[in-house]
Amino acid sequence: MAFKEWKEQNEGLWEFILFTVLSNISTVARFAVTWVGTAITGGAGTLVVFAAELVAQVVNYFVQMKLVFKSDADMSQSAPKYAVLAVIIIVMNSIIVPWAGTMLIQAGVAESLVNSILVPVAGTLLAVVISFPLLKFWIAPSNK
Repeated sequence: MAFKEWKEQNEGLWEFILFTVLSNISTVARFAVTWVGTAITGGAGTLVVFAAELVAQVVNYFVQMKLVFKSDADMSQSAPKYAVLAVIIIVMNSIIVPWAGTMLIQAGVAESLVNSILVPVAGTLLAVVISFPLLKFWIAPSNK
């Protein structure tokens, strides 16, 4: 009973915890599609990456809408908004985060540190900072 009360008193924090943990479901889907797609196509890099990202985003949409935010938002309204969010995150992780990594390398930070730790962590953190509030308040608000 204490946990249920804590969840009710800390609804936003609990949603953030669920958001963070359950986002890994889409990561597993992305890896699975990448591995299967690579095995089937023998590589086809861009096609496999696109398919993996598409599947991961569809999985993440339903996970966040139904399991995290328990949203009753109309799918015809929320899905296009989620697509906009997905494009923003993909562009950010494809252009902005690598650009920042290049700037760090030019400033003298070790390339191995930038590419193996700083860029992936920055991309993940920016995605969370952008995604959580947009999902909670714009894409998946609950009318309940």
